[in-house]
Amino acid sequence: MVKAARVVLYLFIVALAVVTLVPMVWLVAAALKSPDDLFSYTFFSPNPTVQNFVDLFTKVDFTRYIINSTFITCCGVIIQLFFSSLAGYAMAKYEFKGKKPIILLMLATMMIPGQITLAPLYEQIYRMGLVDNYLGLLIPGAVSVFGIFLFRQAIVQVPDELIHAARVDGCSEFRIYWDIVMPTVRPMVGAFCLIAFMGSWNSFLWPQIILHSSERFTLPIALTQMVGLYQQQYGMLMAGTLISVLPVIALFLLLQREFVAGLTSGAVKG
Repeated sequence: MVKAARVVLYLFIVALAVVTLVPMVWLVAAALKSPDDLFSYTFFSPNPTVQNFVDLFTKVDFTRYIINSTFITCCGVIIQLFFSSLAGYAMAKYEFKGKKPIILLMLATMMIPGQITLAPLYEQIYRMGLVDNYLGLLIPGAVSVFGIFLFRQAIVQVPDELIHAARVDGCSEFRIYWDIVMPTVRPMVGAFCLIAFMGSWNSFLWPQIILHSSERFTLPIALTQMVGLYQQQYGMLMAGTLISVLPVIALFLLLQREFVAGLTSGAVKG
């Protein structure tokens, strides 16, 4: 009975994996189809071609869009990681007046839909002169409340004795944070980097509002430009979409252990 149950479980997992991978297989097949075969075959056509990828880099400045997205995403992840982990460390290991109300207020802001704050946020960015500027993308997302909460839950588990011993040895507070706390919560760092990367890489609404110059467009905005009112470049769109998801897949495969371990460590009540 145990072996039969295990076989059934494995078959269910395999079936679920196949269903999950069907959209990815369809995307790969669509990217390798010619315009004539795009709507003639469900999956792979008998005459696969890489012309869509060639057109993507010759007819469109796709390399610039990749560089733009990579730059904005890397800068955004680094900034969010630094400020969120620093605030999480303060919330976890420091006692000050109004600490609990501040934490409750921060968590309450997570329930506010982002679309509600778009208008006042855009007005602030406009008054600061950061419209059509990468700083207009990076500054509003410099601190993540979700990231602060994750790091707080992970840093709470760091022994206080370890921090006290470092203070006795003469370590500054920033060095304790950088050399002791951050290496201890490394799984959470990997998990947060993956979450922040996906959020910034796939961001569409706010960059579309802020960025006006085509040379500053990110990948999500560039892909939407391929579907116009009078012309639809579906082959190039599928090829561009496939290229855009590859970094996310690669990063997840690289950080999957840290992702699982980080979320597990943050799940313990502190």
